[in-house]
Amino acid sequence: MSDLCKVVDLYAGAGGFSLGAARAGFDLSASVEIDPFANETHQKNFPKARHLGVDVAELSGNDLLVHSGLKAGQLAGLIGGPPCQGFSDMGRRNPEDSRNSLFGHFMRLVHETRPAFFVAENVPGILDIRNEETVKAAYKLLPKDYVLLKPHRVCAADFGAPTTRTRVFFVGFDPKRCNELSSEIFVPPIKRELVTVGTALTGLPEEIDSAWQDESEGWREVQRVSSNTSSYFQRAQGHRPKNIGFDFAIDAFFEFGVTSGCLGTLHTPGVVKRFSSLKPKEVDKISKAMRLDVKGLCPTLRAGTGSDKGSYQAVRPIHPSQPRVITPREAARLQGFPDWFALHGTKWHSFRQLGNSVSPIVAEDVLSAIKKKLR
Repeated sequence: MSDLCKVVDLYAGAGGFSLGAARAGFDLSASVEIDPFANETHQKNFPKARHLGVDVAELSGNDLLVHSGLKAGQLAGLIGGPPCQGFSDMGRRNPEDSRNSLFGHFMRLVHETRPAFFVAENVPGILDIRNEETVKAAYKLLPKDYVLLKPHRVCAADFGAPTTRTRVFFVGFDPKRCNELSSEIFVPPIKRELVTVGTALTGLPEEIDSAWQDESEGWREVQRVSSNTSSYFQRAQGHRPKNIGFDFAIDAFFEFGVTSGCLGTLHTPGVVKRFSSLKPKEVDKISKAMRLDVKGLCPTLRAGTGSDKGSYQAVRPIHPSQPRVITPREAARLQGFPDWFALHGTKWHSFRQLGNSVSPIVAEDVLSAIKKKLR
C-alpha cells in the first residue's frame, strides 16, 4: 500500500477511529493507548498494526515513527480522540484537569511527525470559553505552514449512526502533500438514511437472561439482515477491511451467525417493575436511565470513570421493549460498530470503551473525504 495511506491512531481506545480509517482505505500502521484493557481490545481487532501501550505525553515524534515502522514523510495521517473528561459539560468541567494537556500533546506530535493531515476529535465543551487558552496553546504547537480548518461540530445521526452523539473535529493539513480541504468533508452522504434505535437493534436477541454474566455466555445467535438497501447494515454486518478483525469473532459471526457481548444485568424485582412501567424516552427517577424509543435516536453513550477517578459505571439506557438496560452488543450497534467486531469480555470495560469511542461510521466518511485530497 502506498506510503500516502499510512495512519497512526493516538488515544486509540477500542478502535472506532481505526476502523473508520481502515474502511476509508487507510493502512493503520500503529495505535497508542495507555489503558491496557482498551489496548487488548484494539490488538484483537487490528492484529497487523503495532500497538504502543505508553503515555502520549512521554512519547516523542521520532519514537512514534520508529515504533510505527515509518520514516519521516511516510505518515499520511495522525488521528485520535484525546481524553475529553476535563472539557466535557458533564462532571466537574475543570479547565485545570491534567488530562486537558493531552490535547496539546496531540498537536505537538503533529509538529514532530509532520503527517499530510491530522484529525482530532473531542467533546463540544472543548470550545467553551473556559477552555479557550488550552486550545490556543495547543494550536501554537502546530507547524506554521499547516492549514487549519475551523473546528466543526458533527452529529453522528447525520452520517447514519443511530445516536445523537455530537463531537467537535479539528482538522489540519500540509498544503504540499494534501490538496485544499474545506468544511465539505463534514457533509454527510446525500443518500445516507436516518437510522432509528429500532432499526439498529434489528436481529439482536431481545430476551437476555440476567444470569448471562460470563463472557462465554454472551455469545448468542444474531439474525442476518439484508444490506441491499441499507448502508447501516452493510457496515453493521459486513464491510470488513482486509486484515482487520479477530479470527475467532470473525468465524463465529460469518460461519455460525453468532456475536459476542449479549451479557445480562442483574436487576432487582423492584427495578424490573419500574423499568416495565416506563414509556419511550421516559427517565427512571431513581437510576436516571432513559428508556429508548424504537422510533427515535439513542442519546450519547457515556463512558463512566476510570479507576483513577473512582470506577463509576455510567448510566446505561433501558431497552425499548425489555425491562433491562442494554447489553454491550446493543451499545456497539448504537455506536456504529459491526457485529464481527470483538468486544472486551467484561461489561464494565466494553461499555467504557464504547462510550469513549469515535463512531466508526462518522470516522469512515470524514476520512474518506480527506483521502481523496491526498496527492
